[in-house]
Amino acid sequence: MTLVSIITPSYNQARFLEATLQSVLHQEYPNIEYIVVDGASTDGSLEIIKNYADRLAWWVSESDEGQAHAINKGFKQATGEIVAWLNSDDLYLPGTITKAVETFHDHPEAGMVFGDAVSADAEGRLLNHLPAGNLELRDLLRFQIITQPAVFMRRSILEEVNHLDPSYHFFLDHHLWIRMAREADIVHRPQTWAVSRYHKEAKNVYMADKCGKEAYRILAWAESQPDLAPLLREDSRRAWAGAHQINARYLLDGGAAWAALTVYLKAAVTYPPLLASFWHRLLFSALSLVGGGFLANWYYSWKNRRPPQLNLDHSLEGWPGIKLAQTAVRGGGDTA
Repeated sequence: MTLVSIITPSYNQARFLEATLQSVLHQEYPNIEYIVVDGASTDGSLEIIKNYADRLAWWVSESDEGQAHAINKGFKQATGEIVAWLNSDDLYLPGTITKAVETFHDHPEAGMVFGDAVSADAEGRLLNHLPAGNLELRDLLRFQIITQPAVFMRRSILEEVNHLDPSYHFFLDHHLWIRMAREADIVHRPQTWAVSRYHKEAKNVYMADKCGKEAYRILAWAESQPDLAPLLREDSRRAWAGAHQINARYLLDGGAAWAALTVYLKAAVTYPPLLASFWHRLLFSALSLVGGGFLANWYYSWKNRRPPQLNLDHSLEGWPGIKLAQTAVRGGGDTA
């Protein structure tokens, strides 16, 4: 049976860490190598990790040089044919690892497979479904985003591209997906596999002004690559508009409404058809500036109260880290 290695990088996330660990250890798949790399946390995380040490293949708690360095440390310990990382505030949903392994078996040409995800707040209330859709290298260069915890990789391809680039701090995952997609197919399975938690301590929230700028750095890097530069030239306006959109999204989430509005307008001018995908967030930015922010806040509050439509085979009742309200679940048939 295929061995699957999961790495959890952890640093001062004790509030969420145990649910993350349990979401891996409660998976029905029987052949998991679970690795935890803690960055010398001081908030009680170490005690939580020790409580599960007998179910971990390897763990460490020591200072590191950031998230990518910590994850790479785990990758180097991994021996599974399939590998993934799950951040210490995210969750796997029931049956996820089984589905990932099945997808690799169905697609032996794939270097990376991914499902959909759902966002959740700090209390575990599910908010928005985050579908990925069928993507290829060109789509990644356009900054069509795959939600990171829903991704699994073939270790041989991961090692071929030399793991994560530790010089990236926010879009380290997207940069890796591009490099993986250069080497092998990436395959989407239309089922909800993971929960991506959104909370004020997340770095893409409290450092939102820096986050989106890495999108521009990735495009500059792609322009320097002989195999990627021609693709980018063919699709330059769409790609740069996608980078603007991502930058604006994080600026808005970080409370910088004026900067977000400016960058959203730049995205719309650069590639007008893309406006259809973010007009509501552009409107949110504008209303926030003219005193109508309460209308936009009401809209998002109403939207987040609507149950996300999830494609699951299993009940979420009692699943670690999830607070159920009105989540709508439909059957798990798919076409992957």
